[in-house]
Amino acid sequence: MSDTLQEQPFMSHLLELRDRLMRSLLAVLVLLLLLFPFGNDIYTFVAEPLMKVLPEGASMIATRVASPFLTPFKLSLVAAIFLAMPYLLYQLWSFIAPGLYQHEKRLALPMLASSIFLFYLGAAFAYVVVFPLVFAFLTGTAPEGVLVMTDITEYLDFVLTLFFAFGVAFQIPVATVLLVLAGMATPEQLSSKRPYVVVGVFIVGMLLTPPDVISQTLLALPMWLLFEIGVFLSRLVVRERSARQAQAAVDEPDAADDAAPAGGDNGSDDSGGSPAEEPDTSDYRPMTEEEMDAELDQLDDDDEEDEEPAEPQAGEEEPYQVPTDFVPDAVDNKLEWIMTLREEGRYGEARTKLYEVLVEGNETQIKVARNILAQLDE
Repeated sequence: MSDTLQEQPFMSHLLELRDRLMRSLLAVLVLLLLLFPFGNDIYTFVAEPLMKVLPEGASMIATRVASPFLTPFKLSLVAAIFLAMPYLLYQLWSFIAPGLYQHEKRLALPMLASSIFLFYLGAAFAYVVVFPLVFAFLTGTAPEGVLVMTDITEYLDFVLTLFFAFGVAFQIPVATVLLVLAGMATPEQLSSKRPYVVVGVFIVGMLLTPPDVISQTLLALPMWLLFEIGVFLSRLVVRERSARQAQAAVDEPDAADDAAPAGGDNGSDDSGGSPAEEPDTSDYRPMTEEEMDAELDQLDDDDEEDEEPAEPQAGEEEPYQVPTDFVPDAVDNKLEWIMTLREEGRYGEARTKLYEVLVEGNETQIKVARNILAQLDE
């Protein structure tokens, strides 16, 4: 019985995942059925950049028996997935969103929408700008007496590779901002790596595009430009977040926190009464920097008082002697380290330590951790 109860939450997640996968597959299937009758027209639209630059008398050919049917079908399937991508990502978001914190939701949703837009923008850039230049260059370099007649399957594989490469490359601003927001890098650190980025984008362009200099350069240059845009946006994000934190510190009232537990002084009565109730956090107010420093100093004073050993009673064993190198409270040390991480702008590491304090700390330490988290979320 207990094993069954423990497996139910996991099974419910699997059932939800199955339902969302089925919805995603159904959406792609419906779009495929709608697009397949127009598969030849879609292929003509995709092949237009090449058809415009083919020499007079040349055309595209099909070298395999099933290519006239399978190639438009493959293109219709890719187009169905391409058009269904917002719905597919919405299903993914709906599955993972319940397990995210509020500040993670505020970060993930705009990034998800930006990624979709930038992927479509990269594919459009490839079709409008890159394809005409690449195909004009490639067909113009054909040797004398060679008639350019491209296979329809080879052409489709070529353009799908470029669509994917440019769609992924246009995600660089999102990746850059995510690195900064996660505390893994700063705009200054990213700027200092610019020479390595320039070399790296040309290497990526060489690996993701067909083996010609034009397509490699047309992918590498936008990637470098997008990196610079990402660094610029990350500077704006960091500046805005710092301004919000400074404004919150200025606007924070100096009044003491009046959110106290009902019915007593925090349950400190040891006269056999009822156990202390949980503090009411409905009127929770983040503390100021001065109040947090005072709380940390009070925790240090309490730890020093606790170090005094009590005198053993008659008939009792002598209490355990605390070693001189014993750390009074590891959670207090984490709080001090969190303050240092926050001052250095390493917010991702600070959040990880704060979550550990929320699990391991006492009531006062948890209160301090919540205040720091509230300030990081602003």
